[in-house]
Amino acid sequence: MNDSINTWEISNRINLYLIDAIPEEHFKDISSSKGRTVGEQLAHIHNVRLMWLQASMPQLMATVSKIEKDAITKKLLADQYTKSAKAISQLLEKGLAEGKIKGFKPHAQAFLGYLIAHEAHHRGQIILSLKQSGHHLDKKILFGIWEWGTK
Repeated sequence: MNDSINTWEISNRINLYLIDAIPEEHFKDISSSKGRTVGEQLAHIHNVRLMWLQASMPQLMATVSKIEKDAITKKLLADQYTKSAKAISQLLEKGLAEGKIKGFKPHAQAFLGYLIAHEAHHRGQIILSLKQSGHHLDKKILFGIWEWGTK
């Protein structure tokens, strides 16, 4: 397997690990500065993936669905993250082979970096929102999101 695709898949497994660790009742938590709830941030990550699939390779949209604010559950998130990650892997495979992602500059490797940075940013916001709401994640989970060699 291509190292870039493997890196993307590890990042997605980290997301799934985090989703699994958050009690569903805490999906309504929000940071002290307002904005999206934890659940809405999780849905946003997936929905941004869909935005890129639609713009770059719409034929990959057949297996994925947008996650609406009023439908957010752990099961739906895990299912859709798995599907959108697979579709993004296919987009990356094509983009890496061609050296570009349609609609993104400068190149496919930068697109991978963009996706991972975007999702990691929201993981940080999610953890902060939980903390500010008094729902601290276990240290095992907080360290676990950095254990890319075992995820």
